[in-house]
Amino acid sequence: MTIKSAVFSSIFLFHWTRTALAFITPSGISSSISSSSLFINNSAESSSATTAFLTSSSSTTLLQAAARSRGLERQMEGATPTEGGMTLYLKAGPDGVSIGDCPFAQYIRMVLLEKNLEHDVRPSTQDTKPSWLIDHYEGKMPALRHRKECYTESDVIAQYLEFFFQEPTYPSLTVGDSEEEKEQYQVASEIASKLFPAVAKYLKHTPDGDDDDQELLQNLQNVLQEMDDHLSNQKTDTPFFGNGENITLLDCSLAPKLYHMTVGMKHFKKNEDTVLGQYPSLKKYIDMMFDRESFQESLYGEEVVVWGW
Repeated sequence: MTIKSAVFSSIFLFHWTRTALAFITPSGISSSISSSSLFINNSAESSSATTAFLTSSSSTTLLQAAARSRGLERQMEGATPTEGGMTLYLKAGPDGVSIGDCPFAQYIRMVLLEKNLEHDVRPSTQDTKPSWLIDHYEGKMPALRHRKECYTESDVIAQYLEFFFQEPTYPSLTVGDSEEEKEQYQVASEIASKLFPAVAKYLKHTPDGDDDDQELLQNLQNVLQEMDDHLSNQKTDTPFFGNGENITLLDCSLAPKLYHMTVGMKHFKKNEDTVLGQYPSLKKYIDMMFDRESFQESLYGEEVVVWGW
């Protein structure tokens, strides 16, 4: 086992200790998994203590009880996850059974498809969510259940999949280790983070065409121009947003949000072509990502997007 795997193994052992204790102590420890649970800065002392706790027969019983209480599988296995047994719970569409319009769920589906990871998809309404998801994870979706584990929040799920399912068996969705690549990815991430808030504010505003609407459109266009400039400065013929050369988690996150933007502008604002025509590099990127197999396989119809907004 590599040093990196060993560190994350200890993190997941620590997580399970906390999970078990949440069911047996009155101190109010949350049994929900937060974003930080995957990235705890665990010291060597706490790792040793956690390992010692988990090797005792009593702790094994506690973990089994915790798994049963959470509605998860009873099978006990090593700290390093393996492929199989993945179910993604996500927002259902208007009929209550088809896949809904959540861009964050499509992000995770694209990651799973890009990595060729077998998984089931379980569209859920508030009435059809499993009880363990409501009781222990506040019903949050998307939620990835992987055997005895469950994670919510799309970025946490994506990082979990990327960390444990790596090359050479699974395609990488991260940039290289050079400082230049990391810096470029950080810049791209900061630009991309501005998109969806600007889209949501603009699409939700009514009435169309008033001063506030024009101000929100200008704000969105500023973001789109920044994205277009970033893509124009890429040095490759197939400019992915994260590093130019290969698809990354950032591209999987961006594509569904751009889909919501294009559909919303088409149906609500009637200005999709007028606006996007100003940004040729971004338009090329959108066409490339929308043609990608993982995007097409995870796609839901425009009418679902309109229904969701």
